[in-house]
Amino acid sequence: MHKNHSHLPSPVHQIHSECGFTLIELLVVLIIIGILAGYVGPKIMGHPEEAKRTMAAVQITSLETAVQSYKLDNGIYPSTEQGLQALVEAPSSGRLPQKWRTGGYLAKGKVPKDPWGNDYIYLCPGSHSDFDIISYGGDGQAGGEGDDVDITNWTIE
Repeated sequence: MHKNHSHLPSPVHQIHSECGFTLIELLVVLIIIGILAGYVGPKIMGHPEEAKRTMAAVQITSLETAVQSYKLDNGIYPSTEQGLQALVEAPSSGRLPQKWRTGGYLAKGKVPKDPWGNDYIYLCPGSHSDFDIISYGGDGQAGGEGDDVDITNWTIE
């Protein structure tokens, strides 16, 4: 009695499949990626000042939220003298917070510098709201035009 196992592959019936990509296919993909990078790269990288201004606005909004949280916990805003440092270290002078949050109010435990490497300016009371947070922009000076215009918490939409 002979059983037919024709449904099992035999060396004669095996289909040779080749997995992987050919050199031509890889070259075509690399050329396409190169063309896209050549077109998209300058569009993205051509506006570094705009990217810095956007980053400053995001950081100011984050600092503003942290200052609001500080007030919710303590009933007062940090003073100008205590500054934004009061968000990462409990103040030891001036009007002391009664319920300062252990670990502070900023996720990374430090006050960020603006994208140009300068400290943010914090004023409380502010001239435009309860407190003002300001980056002097690319020139590091109050005022300015174009890329050097100040970024402030009261002008961010």
